[in-house]
Amino acid sequence: MNGKTRWYPAYVALGSNLDRPTRQVETALHLLDDIPRTRLFGRSSLYRSAPFGGVEQPEFVNAVAALLTTLDAPELLAALHDIEQRQGRERDGARWGPRVLDLDLLAYADVVLDQPGITLPHPGIAERNFVLLPLGEIAPDLVIPGLGRVADLPVDSDEPSISRIP
Repeated sequence: MNGKTRWYPAYVALGSNLDRPTRQVETALHLLDDIPRTRLFGRSSLYRSAPFGGVEQPEFVNAVAALLTTLDAPELLAALHDIEQRQGRERDGARWGPRVLDLDLLAYADVVLDQPGITLPHPGIAERNFVLLPLGEIAPDLVIPGLGRVADLPVDSDEPSISRIP
């Protein structure tokens, strides 16, 4: 063994629509860089998007972060859940409802994984403009296993509106 540490790229979607959403996302971006053995090396602009899933609720603020980490994917996901909890997220099992903070592990290197609690790449990447647009901003050439290059994935013109926050 050569003793070199292996760093893996990982991409995280951030979203919030409660309790000052812009502040929640900005705080989470800073906390991502504080995860042990992990470095934030890129982040998208902030985006405002209509809620996904048909539940009546406020608009979301979204972003995507690019990380380098020596953690394995389940360890990184646990760290993301810890950040959510520290910022007041309560996991009540409700899907697509309002939330203080949502951190989704989108992709981790070229790993394909389907286990209880973790699926990689994230199954909703290609269906959500609030993920595709910020991900395409920071990693257009990223190849998502099973989907292809981010820049080549079609943006859904029927999906609720999304706009970059100036």
